[in-house]
Amino acid sequence: MSTPGVAPDPALGLLELYDDALPHVYGYLLARCRDATLAEDLAAESFLAAVHALRKPGAPPPSVPWLIGVARHKLADHWRRVEREQRGLRLLDGEPEEVEDPWDVAVDAIRAREVLGRLGPHHRAALTLRYLDGLPVPEVARHLDRTVHATEALLVRARCAFRRSYGEEGSA
Repeated sequence: MSTPGVAPDPALGLLELYDDALPHVYGYLLARCRDATLAEDLAAESFLAAVHALRKPGAPPPSVPWLIGVARHKLADHWRRVEREQRGLRLLDGEPEEVEDPWDVAVDAIRAREVLGRLGPHHRAALTLRYLDGLPVPEVARHLDRTVHATEALLVRARCAFRRSYGEEGSA
């Protein structure tokens, strides 16, 4: 017996997609954060956020690409949160800002991922969204909740930090 006037939960469509989508969402996150525990936590947060989003009026039908987009937002949120924490610690320690260092060479992909993994979360987020995900700077700015000009400056500093770390690793 069904209750008249009660609509089915729109998030039930996500349940049908979960088994197929989970490896894609988890793989996307793991490839970018390189930490299995963090990727698991972010995948769980992504699916929970998807349930909330699907319950809103006008929500799109759930799909793997849509879920990966949700995961991208959760990863960017994580990096922003970590950056805010580290920024507060740097202000307390009085660390100087990084300066730009001109350097252009082709990089080895494996070594580049290792160097990227050692960067601060704000730099890693900007470089990942811009160069691994291929997003234009305005879209990166939207994901990082920054202005376009602030994002361009962040990308300059992130590239500088990457180059410096890459150079230090090569000379070791």
